[in-house]
Amino acid sequence: MDNHNFQIESFVSTLTGRTESLFANDIAENADELRNKIEGKSALVIGGAGTIGSSFVKAITEFKPARLLIVDINENGLTEVVRDLRSTADQFIPADLRLYPIDLGDRVFERLLKNEGPFDVVANFAAHKHVRSEKDHYSIEAMLDNNVVRAHGLLEQLSSMPPQHFFCVSTDKATNPVNVMGASKSLMERIIMGYASRFPVNTARFANVAFSNGSLLDGFLRRLQKRQPLSAPSDVRRYFVSPKESGQICLLACILGKSAEIFFPRLDQTKDTLTFSEIGVRLLKQLGLEADPYDTEEEARQAAASFGTSNKYPVYFFKTDTTGEKPMEEFVSATESVSYDRFQSLGVIQYEGSSTAEEAGEIVATLNKYFEDDDVKKHQLIDVLKSLLPDFAHTETGKNLDQKM
Repeated sequence: MDNHNFQIESFVSTLTGRTESLFANDIAENADELRNKIEGKSALVIGGAGTIGSSFVKAITEFKPARLLIVDINENGLTEVVRDLRSTADQFIPADLRLYPIDLGDRVFERLLKNEGPFDVVANFAAHKHVRSEKDHYSIEAMLDNNVVRAHGLLEQLSSMPPQHFFCVSTDKATNPVNVMGASKSLMERIIMGYASRFPVNTARFANVAFSNGSLLDGFLRRLQKRQPLSAPSDVRRYFVSPKESGQICLLACILGKSAEIFFPRLDQTKDTLTFSEIGVRLLKQLGLEADPYDTEEEARQAAASFGTSNKYPVYFFKTDTTGEKPMEEFVSATESVSYDRFQSLGVIQYEGSSTAEEAGEIVATLNKYFEDDDVKKHQLIDVLKSLLPDFAHTETGKNLDQKM
């Protein structure tokens, strides 16, 4: 078994049946407009060391910004971003490229924004992105603080130095949310739309990014490296895009979106969804292996521990039973109207809510009131989210993803 030559983009292409990026035509058709709005301009990318943020960096540098600041709490991730940029053939490097290991919303970040701004483009990818981050009141508070409260603080700061383009990443899980991560992003959408009268704001909901940092598919590669079994649900279907495609959809939404719009990829539920177990089987086949299913985690672990030269690799596939999982994700709710006229590969939702910056502040104040209570319980935070989001259909199963292999 040799996965050193495994190419993620190539494998995702075989999974999706797309020989080129889903967004290639829209990028090409709008290249002049993208260039006019980016070339020679300044950009701030927050959370730029993650999979989507770093893919956005690659996408925006194709159009030659003069100044690019990248901020992320992950210092090692930032190191890889700059090494990747400077090691890629024909890669454009802005004359002013700076990377800072700074956390969104802290004192140093506020000083940086004040002293280095304004920016023409501000894109925020700093987020808790995992359903597994819903465990108890500590993890939920941290998620809401990052995805909602700090996003609001950023918008308030930018109000005094408004960018030409502002983008904050969302997720398909924000549509009819059933988990706290989705609910936090649904709230984030409402909060950023409250600032649409102050400067242009946009977001994008999109599919799972295949092999993104910390994802189950990324975990597959790590399990193989460590000779550990692959474990995945067999009854959860998801849409997938490649890392490159994730950066491109964000670029299109950020630069070409009209204010208060939500972008999503035009994918077909029948043709463009896969289960994680299906991907596990196909990944093993790509590496010259055959999935060898076991009935329990323990049996799979023991089989992996004794794995030798056989081409049969142990897997444990199961029916999902953890809190916050939907059998199928959605991009659009029944109450939202969509335009399919402007782009070949994208649908666009015009946000029609009545959100204002003042209402956004009230939402954050409500959350902070609960955060200040040292005795706050998980169910209380769930209840306040339900009061703020009438479509939040949370069901507690008593089991989270950290309790699975």
